[in-house]
Amino acid sequence: MTNGPTDTRPLSPHLTIYRPQMSSMTSIFVRVTGVALTLGFVLIVWWLLAASSSPAYFDKVNGCLTSWFGILVMVGSLWALWYHFLGGVRHLIWDMGYGFEIKTADMMGYIMIGGSFLMTALTLVMIGLCS
Repeated sequence: MTNGPTDTRPLSPHLTIYRPQMSSMTSIFVRVTGVALTLGFVLIVWWLLAASSSPAYFDKVNGCLTSWFGILVMVGSLWALWYHFLGGVRHLIWDMGYGFEIKTADMMGYIMIGGSFLMTALTLVMIGLCS
């Protein structure tokens, strides 16, 4: 509670005061990718429901998901899945009490970013999308 207009306590620090750090930006982006994964999940459920309804509707939905835009969304969802997964691994490491030094935390952030692109590329090669 405040004591009225004469209260001289400082305000809480705001995002404009701090410069972005690797650990904060990667953590925020883990949340963003978690929300974005919902789109890919909804599209996969849509595809499965279409497969169980009728061949004509499945062809329509399958055509949408195998278009260039559908493939772009699915590849983006795959990348988001790997990024979100690696962010979870990073948090498990932090939960065990390791990796809190700034240099180590920054390195783990770079590993998350690079690893997500690498794992996405490897997954695409394994499923045969990129030959």
